[in-house]
Amino acid sequence: MSSEQAEADVEAQADAAVDLLRRLSPGNVSEHLQTIIDVNSDLTEELLARVDQPLRVARDAQANGREYLLCDYNRDGDSFRSPWSNTYDPPLEDGAVPSDSLRTLEVQFNDVFDAYRQQYYEGGLSSAYLWDTEDGGFAGCFLIKKIAKAGAGAEVQGGSWDVIHVLESSKGVEAAPGTAVHYKLTTTVLLSLRPTLSAASATLSLCGNLTKQTEATVPLAAGGKGHIIAMGKLMEEMEGRIRDAMQQVYFGKTNEVVSDLRDHGDVVNRGTALQGGLAEEFVKQANDKLRSGGAAE
Repeated sequence: MSSEQAEADVEAQADAAVDLLRRLSPGNVSEHLQTIIDVNSDLTEELLARVDQPLRVARDAQANGREYLLCDYNRDGDSFRSPWSNTYDPPLEDGAVPSDSLRTLEVQFNDVFDAYRQQYYEGGLSSAYLWDTEDGGFAGCFLIKKIAKAGAGAEVQGGSWDVIHVLESSKGVEAAPGTAVHYKLTTTVLLSLRPTLSAASATLSLCGNLTKQTEATVPLAAGGKGHIIAMGKLMEEMEGRIRDAMQQVYFGKTNEVVSDLRDHGDVVNRGTALQGGLAEEFVKQANDKLRSGGAAE
């Protein structure tokens, strides 16, 4: 078999695997993905690059144990790069790292994104990773993870909100102010939620993901932070659009379905009351007939 035929076979198998994953519960995508990889390890790299899964958390021992997020964009083999120390864990001597100028921008992005996360999410964890592209521009991955924990009187029993922004810039870090820069943004949100229900025995799990894309060409602002301003605005607007869409699609539709459901307990009680009423009416009519029959005799 030729190398081209082998690549085509792997591509076809990967397409089939991705199509299968779309039909399985999104709440267990990591487990399903690992099962497929165990069956066919040749698909590992292809599937890890194409399938979004909930973000994992690691600690950087070289940055006082500071936490950072793991995804395919800071992975090299089996190692992951930390945005804090710019090193890989497990250690990797020849792991890909951004150029010096891009690394400076990456540090700035992590500081700004951390403030954005605190303001909009009031907690959680964020990480930003940048890398150089072959066309002279650069690309970046911006991650946010917020975990909802159960507590006394909490509206949810648990859940998570994972945001993955992947942004491409047509111009590099050294682009002069006023330069027209074309940005392409792809944002994916993975939602997992277990609401608290009034009935102790009732359970409800809400899981899903949503991906949207947008492009924009804007002049680079002056002051040395033109990319941060332009890219930050794109991501902020996109998150707002996705939150609105999820509010309508997931929460709105679920609320509509739940509102149309009948309470089983009420149905049983109404049925029992109806049976009792029919029985009383039957006995009354029978007694009336007996009394009328006796009077005639």
